[in-house]
Amino acid sequence: MAKQRSCGLLIKQINDELQKKANNEMRSMNLTMAQVSTLLELYHAPERQRSMKELEECLHVAQSTAAGIILRLERKGLVEGFSDLADKRMKLVRITQTGIDHVLDAEQDMLQAEEHLLSGLTEAERSILYTLLKKIRDTLR
Repeated sequence: MAKQRSCGLLIKQINDELQKKANNEMRSMNLTMAQVSTLLELYHAPERQRSMKELEECLHVAQSTAAGIILRLERKGLVEGFSDLADKRMKLVRITQTGIDHVLDAEQDMLQAEEHLLSGLTEAERSILYTLLKKIRDTLR
């Protein structure tokens, strides 16, 4: 009997390797991938800020996890939390200039890592892979 292929296992192994390499790269900036993902989300958000609730949803994490990430980023001076002027109960988070500097460095590292990841593929294969991965992701939502 032929050995069954497991796409899920391959995707997990690729993800594990990418995460390990990314965390090693981010370590020099004293950041984790979760923190970089949060900084990227804020950097690309309107006015470079989001509510805590929006961050939870964008990052697909629980409220307590988002709060922990933001607390650590605040301690590093990379984000600042503040209350919404219209609704004091709503906490907003904004990326600082130092956070922007860090995220630009991290974004460059991520682009290089992705280029290395895809270096064995032609442009056509890259396009097909991207389309298929989006299709799989959308199926799971």
